[in-house]
Amino acid sequence: MLIKVGNDLFRILELHHLTPGNKRAHIQCRMRNIRTLTLSDNKFRAEEDIERATLDEREMQYLYSDGDHYYFMDTSTFEQIQISEEALGESKNYLIPDSVIRVEFYDVEPVGIELPPTVDLVVKETVPGIKGATASAQVKPATLETGLVVQVPPFVNEGDRIRVSTETGEYQSRV
Repeated sequence: MLIKVGNDLFRILELHHLTPGNKRAHIQCRMRNIRTLTLSDNKFRAEEDIERATLDEREMQYLYSDGDHYYFMDTSTFEQIQISEEALGESKNYLIPDSVIRVEFYDVEPVGIELPPTVDLVVKETVPGIKGATASAQVKPATLETGLVVQVPPFVNEGDRIRVSTETGEYQSRV
């Protein structure tokens, strides 16, 4: 969720609704400033009005990254934009070159991306499976093509394509 406080945009990272004993309820938020990328903790009371930022979405194709920036191309106008690694956060672990995703804009400024619920990634590195191991009893770490490390069942081998949830970062199935 993106909110506007003053002239700054903030992405909500954590949100806790607290109702202490005989005091008024409030919301404790951990937020990241979109422009300066600084973290802050804020407390909002029920009486305060917070403006939710309205975002425009455009379908764009992910092209490549050069380390600090990720480059996307608008599929209708072929215009290219860049988004910093900090603005993407954990979403960068699910980006595959040439994939089409939705990029969120506030006015003309790109502020984030909307990922599909799951992505299919190739296992680049994992320890060999153990013969006779049951699928539900054990898990092992696997490094995927984007650098993401997930826990997978022992029957998953290097070169396999697996489906990973973008919300939780957990293994879903082998494809």
